[in-house]
Amino acid sequence: MHKSGFVNIIGNPNVGKSTIMNALVGEKISIITSKMQTTRHRIKGIVSGDDFQIVYSDTPGILKPNYKLQETMLRYVDTALDDADVILYVTDVVEKFDKNIDYIEKVKKSGVPVILLINKIDLSDQEKVLELYNTWKEQLPDAEILPISATEKFNVAPVFDMILEKLPEGPAFFPKDELTDRNERFFVQEIIREKILLNYQKEVPYSVEIEVEAFKEEEKLLRIQAVINVNRESQKGIIIGHRGMAIKKVGSEARKDIEEFFEKKVFLELFVKVSKAWRENDIKIRGFGYEMQ
Repeated sequence: MHKSGFVNIIGNPNVGKSTIMNALVGEKISIITSKMQTTRHRIKGIVSGDDFQIVYSDTPGILKPNYKLQETMLRYVDTALDDADVILYVTDVVEKFDKNIDYIEKVKKSGVPVILLINKIDLSDQEKVLELYNTWKEQLPDAEILPISATEKFNVAPVFDMILEKLPEGPAFFPKDELTDRNERFFVQEIIREKILLNYQKEVPYSVEIEVEAFKEEEKLLRIQAVINVNRESQKGIIIGHRGMAIKKVGSEARKDIEEFFEKKVFLELFVKVSKAWRENDIKIRGFGYEMQ
């Protein structure tokens, strides 16, 4: 008997979805920062065994869209409800249970088995966690509920068994040695974007999109050229920084992570380009690899 299926991870921004995804897959597939909207795409992580294949899907946080890019991101969340065999709904000890209550109603009506994870219990006490458990049980009576701490890797292992139990029988969707449906350039882009999220403030990180223009693999070296697209002219100077110091720091940090990811020496060149109001432009959004529906 072989089991396989799609396990889609959804929840509000900043509850730890990407950390949970990486813990379940055993690799850093999704970028993680403490800033909202870190995840923009649906990113699949594939875990295979002799008699199972779980295709995890990390999704952007549920939000009320302010511009076209965010509308696209929210559509990824909606399609994650439609094509899931199991929903991993992630909340934490900080957020109020009724945040985006209308979305919880959608989850309830989807008819898909739900495992609800109360994350970050290391930041709370037993009494509060029990209170949250009971509140969520009232909201989603059919869901299996598990308090966890993804960063401390506490109670994450049982999630796998709970998923396996709920997966339907079926053949594998991907070759057993595949880890993700994304290509190498995508991970380079995400690593660079993560460093921008960590190094810049306010609106700037959310106005940026990365394009890898050259990816040349030599015997002992990867040569990569990437363009940092910004939304407005004024942001170009901020990204570059005084005497180019800011972009140099991003490049240095990204290069180290890319070397670790590919286990190879990397030569990374970064350029900055103004791609005016790209977040509101359907053609540019599509050109950057977002699926418009």
